[in-house]
This record gives sequence, C-alpha cells and structure tokens, in this order.
Amino acid sequence: MRSTNHSSYYRATATPYTPYAPLQERISARVAIIGGGFAGLHTALGLAERGVEGVVLLEKEQVGFGASGRNGGFVFAGYSLGEQSLLDQRGEQAARTLFGYTTDAVELIRQRVSRHAIDCDMVDEGVIWANWFRDPAVLRERQALLASRYGVAWEWLPQEQLRERINTPRYFDGLYERNALHLHPLNFAIGLAGAAAGRGVRIHEDTDAWRLKRDGSQWRIETTQGAVLADQVVLACGGYLAGLRRQVDRAILPIATYVMVSEPLQDRLGMCLDTRSAIYDSRFAFDYYRPLPDTRLLWGGRISVRNRSPRAVQRLLTRDLLRVFPQLKGVRVDYAWSGLMSYARHQMPQIGTSGDGLWWAQAFGGHGLAPTCAAGELLASALADGDDRWRQFADYGLTRTYRPLGYLGAQADYWWQQGKDWFKTRLEG
Repeated sequence: MRSTNHSSYYRATATPYTPYAPLQERISARVAIIGGGFAGLHTALGLAERGVEGVVLLEKEQVGFGASGRNGGFVFAGYSLGEQSLLDQRGEQAARTLFGYTTDAVELIRQRVSRHAIDCDMVDEGVIWANWFRDPAVLRERQALLASRYGVAWEWLPQEQLRERINTPRYFDGLYERNALHLHPLNFAIGLAGAAAGRGVRIHEDTDAWRLKRDGSQWRIETTQGAVLADQVVLACGGYLAGLRRQVDRAILPIATYVMVSEPLQDRLGMCLDTRSAIYDSRFAFDYYRPLPDTRLLWGGRISVRNRSPRAVQRLLTRDLLRVFPQLKGVRVDYAWSGLMSYARHQMPQIGTSGDGLWWAQAFGGHGLAPTCAAGELLASALADGDDRWRQFADYGLTRTYRPLGYLGAQADYWWQQGKDWFKTRLEG
C-alpha cells in the first residue's frame, strides 16, 4: 500500500490564489479580525457587504488553515447542543430563534457560493441521518420534535429505501434533511477571502498577532513585523489559540477529529452509494462521509484530545469504514489528516463582547459551517449597525474549561458515550 499523504485532500486540491502578503507596517483600522477561518471570513465579508470600510483580517498561517479547511464539509442547521437540550434550556421562542439563525445561514452559504462564483464543489442534495440501531424511536422523536417545535420537516426513510441509497446492512431506518449541502471547505474559505478582499477588506496571511492591548480608546495589535490600531477587534481563532486574551482562550477545548479520503473508486463507489447526499449515523461517536466529484469517498469520525499521524488516522478510520462497507476491503487511502476544533463545555458557540470594543466568536466544533456563518452575520450586523441579536448567545458565555483537566473529562465522556453505543449494538445482536 502506498504511503498516505501527509497533506489533506483539500490542501492538495485547493484553488490556486496569490497569497496575501504579511503585514509589514503600522496601520489603522475600524475593525481588525484575528483568524482567517469561517467565523472571521464571514464577519469580514458581512462587514464589507454592509459598506463598512477599514476592515483588516490577520491570519497566522493561510486562510482556512485550521478546522475551516479540514472538516467534513457538511452544511446543515443546528448546533452541537441538540435540539431538545436547546429547547429545555431556552424555551421554545428563543430556541426556535437560535435554530433559525443556522437555517438562514445554510441559505446564505448557498447564496454566497453563487453570488461570488466560488468554485467549491457544492452539492446541494441534503444530508442523511442513518440509524445505526434497530430501535427507530430516536429518529421518530427527533423528526417529531423538529416538525412540532422548530417547523422543520425531515423525510422518513424506511430501511428498504435507505438501503437503495446506502448499500450496507449496517443501517436500519433513516431521516433525510433536504435543507443541507456539502462542499470543499478550504476552497469555500479561499473564495470567501477573495470576495472580501474584492470589496476592500485588507487580508494579511503569515501574520502572527502576538500581543493585544489597549491604546487609549482603541486596541493595538502587535504582529511580528507590523501593528494595527483598531477601534474594534474580533477574536475568531477557533481551536488554534492566539494567546491574546486568557479568558477567551481558556473557555474552549481544542479537540481533534480525523478525516481520510480514498483513492478514486470509479464503479466501486456505486457499489456503496446511490446518492450524492452526505451521510452520518445515529451514534454519539458517529461516522460521517460523503462522495466526492472524482469518485473518491471522504470518511471522517472519532474525536480525541490529541492529533494523530496520518498513518494512525488511516488505520483507525479504515477499520470504521469496513464495518459499514466491507465491499471496499483493500481500498487505498490517498489522504489522511487530523485537525483541531473548538468546543465549549455548554456545546454552543461563544459569541460576545467585553463591552470595550473586543469581540469573540468561537466554539463551533461538531456542527461548524452554518453556525460560523450565522456568527459572522450577527457580528457584522452588530459592528455595522448596532444590532443586538448577538445577545441571544449571552447565556452561553466564556465558561472555563479547566485545561488540562478538561481534556481528561472530555475524553472520558467520549469513551463513556462510545461504550454506551457499543453496549446497545451488542444488545441488539
């Protein structure tokens, strides 16, 4: 077997673009955004679309370097915190409003791909939630909850219909979410950056913001070779912590997840899938996967408190793959990688401000693309127009994660939930 590529499939197939030059001077800005992932890019583009001038975005690596350019590429509504928990915590009106931000974000992502002609292999054919277990209750309950409390209709897929689309005896029934899509996330990030830059946003890659401090009524951001004096600052660094504000960084756990991509499967892909939808299953520790345009299969899953080597990722995920599609035994894996997502203890995004011009948007792990877009829109609207809808997230603040002990707790919870999935599978025979 050929050695697995240490680069991601996304990086290997990224849209070529002229790199954005590092910051090498002292400049002033109305808004400075630190972090070139989806939260930062959507905020920047949202500001530009509202006519705000003087927006600067600083990225330590390249746009889309972190989780934004490494994830599964699923775009669907909701948060890592489930719909029932959101309803229990916030009540029906607030829960429906928060959920609605993400359904609106799915549509906005469609529009931005079209409006800015972003070449990111978007496939607008929904997502399937496949039941790993025989008992259909969890699917029926979620379907009814979404319909009655959130006004969202998911289509029931009985086992025979599901197996027409996904050729495996592993699953039983399923639900189909039509208002969902999947895409090449790194190329989407590159496209967002290009759209923002085309509307006047000043982007600087390879620019390490190493100090943030007050300077009179403004904020001064010191970088390796330059500085920005800004009225407003947005921290959008995700799991790749900037080390600029302790209370912001300590509120998240950077958690790793794993992804691999097969060789081109040609006709073998049709032996597994007769759908262009993306798929994930009903376990806590679920697999997620989708067909790619060149007949490859992208497969992701697992979470961990540490990154693994491409070889280790390949070994773990190939085992998971063959549990679902044994007909792919012997398939070559061309790419495997891991990356860090940001999680909060309350499983919701953290969107807020300290009230003195410093803002943050983070903790999107587990359901990221739509919530990052929603966050960007809320922040752009707040900064441009004084809109206070971001306050809907005030209950989900910068709750401390107590690293490194928080890592132990997160890993223990994952193993516990994984064990429950295993035990339930064994009971069903």
